Amino acid sequence: MTVMNPTVAIVGPGAIGTTVAAALHEVGRTPAIYGRTPRANVELSAGETRIVVPGPVRTDPSETDGPVDLVLLAVKATQVEGAAPWLRALCGPGTVVCALQNGVEQEALVAPHAPEARVIPSVVWFPAETQPDGSVRLRAEPRLTLPDRPESRLVLDALDGTRCAVELAPDFVSVTWRKLLQNAVAGLMVLTGRRSGMFARDDLADLALTYLRECLAVARAEGATLADDVPERILESFRSYPPDMGTSILADREARRPLEWDIRNGVVRRRGRAHGIPTPISDVLVPLFAAASDGPG
Repeated sequence: MTVMNPTVAIVGPGAIGTTVAAALHEVGRTPAIYGRTPRANVELSAGETRIVVPGPVRTDPSETDGPVDLVLLAVKATQVEGAAPWLRALCGPGTVVCALQNGVEQEALVAPHAPEARVIPSVVWFPAETQPDGSVRLRAEPRLTLPDRPESRLVLDALDGTRCAVELAPDFVSVTWRKLLQNAVAGLMVLTGRRSGMFARDDLADLALTYLRECLAVARAEGATLADDVPERILESFRSYPPDMGTSILADREARRPLEWDIRNGVVRRRGRAHGIPTPISDVLVPLFAAASDGPG
């Protein structure tokens, strides 16, 4: 679908939402921004470049001007219900909602809250981290992968010419599960309280590799076409990162916020059981993630 000069709203100006807002503002397409915390603007640092996106960040769904063409939903899976009032206010029959979230269950999670809209999932490749002052640091060029559907073209057109690249994947299932493997093993940082430098340990690397192979078996049962060496390549990527590189789920743990443990890790055990695939590593890790997030204690 093609819409000339689509109206764009971003719900959730965290690391992902701020990155996309800055990419749009940088080329003169400043989006409307909505979130939980009022702010005069949002700010992105990318190398030597500093981009300040004028706000305000609106916090009341009644402040919208009605439905828009494109909603970029950049809240975490744990925050979708809280964002439901925004979806109701911003979505109409012609609206496309692009879920900029982790996981392989985005459509099922978001669609009930936007029944009139068309919801499309995405894979987000953003090495972005929120800083203590609320600004966002972007470590490399951002990109999105979307399923090759007509409604994805609206996102492609909206971000055309920005620093955020968009690609359409005919085999979106494989892309989403590969990213899920990466997110699942990154969760180990929550249980250690350490950043990516921890993967330099041989014992931790062995555990990560075993876990990734377990995840790979489930991904293949779900229809993903992934090579045998994907676990090794993901592990090597973590070992090549700067040792202080974190992950969003670790940031949530440090801030004592609810964790996306179910859509990043629990899903492997759930889908594994549905296919009759043993998941002994997940059987240990998932209760620990759940307890770290939800307690009690």
